[in-house]
Amino acid sequence: MFNFKHLKGDIFGGLTAGIVALPLALAFGVTSGLGPEAGLYGAIFVSFFAALFGGTDTQISGPTAPMTAVSMVVIAGILATFEGDKTQAIPAIMMVFFLAGLMQIGLGVIGIGNYIKYIPYPVVSGFMTAIGVIILVTQLLPVIGYYPSEDQSYIDEFKPHAEEVILDKILQDEMGEGILVLEDFHETIDRAHEITPEKIQVESSSLASNSAKGVVGALKVLPRGLKNIKWLELWLALGTIFIIYGFRRITKAVPSTLVALVVMTGVGYLLKTQFGIIPHAITKIPEGLPNLNLEMFTGVSFGSLSPYILSALTLALLGAIDSLLTSVVADNMTKTKHKPNKELVGQGIGNSIASLFGGIPGAGATIRTVVNIGAGGKTRLSGMLAGVLLLIILLSLGDLANQIPSAVLAGILVTVGIGVMDYKGLKAIPNMPRQEVVIMLVVLVLASVWDLIAAVAIGLVIALFMFMKQVGESTGQKSQIKTLEDEPLWSDETAFPNNLKEEVAIKHVNGPLFFGSTSDFQALAKHIPDTATTVILRLDKMDYMDQSGLYAMEDLLVDLAGQGTRILIVGLQKQPCYMFERVNLIPKLVAKEFIFKTFEECLVWIKTNVKDTVQ
Repeated sequence: MFNFKHLKGDIFGGLTAGIVALPLALAFGVTSGLGPEAGLYGAIFVSFFAALFGGTDTQISGPTAPMTAVSMVVIAGILATFEGDKTQAIPAIMMVFFLAGLMQIGLGVIGIGNYIKYIPYPVVSGFMTAIGVIILVTQLLPVIGYYPSEDQSYIDEFKPHAEEVILDKILQDEMGEGILVLEDFHETIDRAHEITPEKIQVESSSLASNSAKGVVGALKVLPRGLKNIKWLELWLALGTIFIIYGFRRITKAVPSTLVALVVMTGVGYLLKTQFGIIPHAITKIPEGLPNLNLEMFTGVSFGSLSPYILSALTLALLGAIDSLLTSVVADNMTKTKHKPNKELVGQGIGNSIASLFGGIPGAGATIRTVVNIGAGGKTRLSGMLAGVLLLIILLSLGDLANQIPSAVLAGILVTVGIGVMDYKGLKAIPNMPRQEVVIMLVVLVLASVWDLIAAVAIGLVIALFMFMKQVGESTGQKSQIKTLEDEPLWSDETAFPNNLKEEVAIKHVNGPLFFGSTSDFQALAKHIPDTATTVILRLDKMDYMDQSGLYAMEDLLVDLAGQGTRILIVGLQKQPCYMFERVNLIPKLVAKEFIFKTFEECLVWIKTNVKDTVQ
């Protein structure tokens, strides 16, 4: 299973990729809403187990921008359900992530990995650009050092609403306990008296923070943030961005993201110790190994999770796409061939295990994979070593990680948001077909300001309908029924007798007959010339028909039979033949002796049985 032939390269590749992954893992954890430790836990377990069980030898996995953006939406929704109480929401959140991992395993087992490539490019492009927009906009507030949950004047605006939320929760609890009755209403009053200013403050702070979630929320609060800029935070963020882009121009031997993290964290620490200016630091990372979270199995009911099943599936599909795209990049660099379904199983195992320890889900990470390959990584050991390195950092350097300013992580995320956008697709808009531009922009706008999951679903539906329309129109244009005098002849039809061309009409079906191409079929019988007593259906190129196509064909055959027209079929393939026999079109409407494998056989029958009646 393991090949130690390239051990030296795997060690260098894994260590380098792990170092690159550290700042990104912390940043993605913060932006997800669960804290930096969630990003670090996700990077450790997804990297190790996806490499161990996956199908791409050089893949480095962990939290990625797309996965974090969707996770952020899922987390925000569940937190809102639990009124901002993270302690109560965590089991449900992790169960959704666990289900996403199981779904990925299922996708790999049933072979979906071979079909991911059929997702339309405009949908992927619009989604990736929306991810960039979301990251950029949501990081504007931490870049300028503004945190709504710490702005007391802003928090005070939510106190009336906070009181309503707390009272509503008391009423909901009493309804569940069956004591919300007039006789016992004094208990409700007693509980209301227990609402302290501290509880109102906590709830108000949570509401203020939630009001700035997402693109719309961040833009709504941004004017207030611009009036309260903390210049130290802004300069730390700008310095981080400058180093990331500037240092890579000097050398790529050392990851510029890591350099920016170390340098700007050092600047923040220096300011704190020498000048007493304390930058806003990230949430404290717990020391030691993460705890196994079994409450997700005992404290969460399926009913409470059912609204998030679609979210779990979206995470699973997005992780699959993200990972397999990175696998293709790895293949191109290493001249190898990944195993897509095995890769999905590995990613699913990694995400499932990460959720057990409180980690956010991840996928194959392109930048980290490229770094791994460039540093000498050749086998799955490199990805496993990257996870082990992050675990060592967690166990030994947790105190140092707690010194990282939030503005530094925000600066890192700004560069991630800029990098994840699909500039190739954006530049191609003037030259793209109009319908593809529509799909891309619909996904981009809806995903940015409304809902990532719904945007992708709507984009896929629009793409599907546009595809059906195009194929239907194309098939209809190629499949008109005409007399042999007007029909462009196929190569095997040149020997058709001239004296029988008025008596015989021919129909070429150039492609599959499915629900997107059936409309023209319903009118075909009306366009058969009055002189035609025989119709030849050339189905040589019709390799597939669905139920709609079958019924359209049945209607045509019934109309022709009702007019007394003889029906001959040439080149009926296996799948359409099965469909014909299933509803008894053969032999009820078309006798078996009127079905020919080749046109030459049909021509022999025509010459023998069709008479020249038109002079």
